[in-house]
Amino acid sequence: MFEKILMILIFFAITVGIGLYCRKRAANVNDFVLGGRSVGPWVTAFAYGTSYFSSVVFVGYAGQFGWNFGVSATWIGIGNALIGSLLAWVILGRRTRVMTKHLESATMPDFFGKRYDCAGLKTASSLIIFIFLVPYSASVYKGLSGLFSMAFGLDFRWCVIGIAVLTGVYVVAGGYMAAAINDLVQGIIMLGGIILVVVSILKGQGGFSEAFVRLSKVLSETAPEMEGALISFFGPDPLALLGVVVLTSLGTLGLPQMVHKFYTIKNEKSIKAGTVISTIFALIIAGGSYFMGAFGRLYYKVPEGGSPVFDNIVPEMLGACLPDILIGVVMILVLSASMSTLSSLVITSSSTFTLDFLNTLFIKNMNYKQQLTVIRGLCVFFVALSVILALNPNNLITTLMSLSWGVLAGSFLGPFAYGLFWKKATAAGAWACFAVGIGINLWNLFMPFAAPTGAGAISIVASLFVAPAVSLISPKPSAEKVEEMFSCYDKEVKAPHKLMLEQDRE
Repeated sequence: MFEKILMILIFFAITVGIGLYCRKRAANVNDFVLGGRSVGPWVTAFAYGTSYFSSVVFVGYAGQFGWNFGVSATWIGIGNALIGSLLAWVILGRRTRVMTKHLESATMPDFFGKRYDCAGLKTASSLIIFIFLVPYSASVYKGLSGLFSMAFGLDFRWCVIGIAVLTGVYVVAGGYMAAAINDLVQGIIMLGGIILVVVSILKGQGGFSEAFVRLSKVLSETAPEMEGALISFFGPDPLALLGVVVLTSLGTLGLPQMVHKFYTIKNEKSIKAGTVISTIFALIIAGGSYFMGAFGRLYYKVPEGGSPVFDNIVPEMLGACLPDILIGVVMILVLSASMSTLSSLVITSSSTFTLDFLNTLFIKNMNYKQQLTVIRGLCVFFVALSVILALNPNNLITTLMSLSWGVLAGSFLGPFAYGLFWKKATAAGAWACFAVGIGINLWNLFMPFAAPTGAGAISIVASLFVAPAVSLISPKPSAEKVEEMFSCYDKEVKAPHKLMLEQDRE
């Protein structure tokens, strides 16, 4: 117990110290929200990856989908790496950085407002972000609280509150740079931690081969070795597996807290390096997490006469096979992942609501100091809302996250992607996507027709078809304005050139 407490205290001290150190670099809104648009490839790539993967993946999704799909759940992690990371960086990285700089846009709602010449889009999207990032934040707190309860025997409510206070301190103090530097430190911890955990899980079942043999016989003890559904290539339910891959991989291309990372990157060279770093990071973290979750059935005992509590599978599995020192490592791993995600959510939500909603409609003409004060205040308010939602024990981690990702990505993927690439994309197409993203997921919440992950995946795919379909039949934007916006991709940059060698100057 002493080792675990010591490791947590050291981690807390480093985290808060980085936040206080970065306070002097967050003197204005541009620095607080964007880090001055001068963040290098390693910091940006790790910020992207650690914002992507949190306790939601490690505890909630790994537990539930490892249980449901077995080893084939690893496909989710592979999809996260190839689609959610590699494809996102290749398609969106450069164009996002160039056009948002050209439009002087600091947030996704501001981009919508300027790209589509529609102030209403800016206001509506800022509200959607603030409202629907709260469930995602709450799901992260729930994942963390389950592990803390397992490790320290504490009531999960006190765990949620303590972590919320810590997150609030370093984000409010240091802004984006504090979060990004912490992401780099925390990402390194995550890489080492997930490898140790996977090795320990397999070792606890007699090694790699023996663990697979035991898992193959879980559903049927008479099944031939290595032929069970839980170790098959696509698992027992390939269609449901595909829905999770779409939600958690393609959805990231439309999430404001993920796309925001491209706003901040330093230059073209950094984008290329960040693409490689981010993809490898995702493959190790996400692939390792879902692969680990596949063996939950070998450790977790379903309550007699009941059903598995998915949020408890990973905590119980780790508690059963890890010594205290490794549980401490796992706690640092999940804390690292989750606090990185939380910091990203808090900054994204509070900055968009301040700059794109309050400053537009209610508190107009705020100076930089006033904006910074309001953003910091909303950071605290957002954390408090998330904690209140997380304290409800009936809310499942996967349900909260699926609702959040489904609404946000379903609303924003189409308008954002087409807005960067297609000159004929219109405001009407964006409005239609907002209606589809919110409508499908709320309809499924109150009158279920699919699993939350399935509804989220449907809305994300629909966004890619709705945006162009409506744009083609709606009034076209001003050709002159659109050409001016897209001119940023055609600008030539002149480089200095020396006309003679040093020895020729004599």
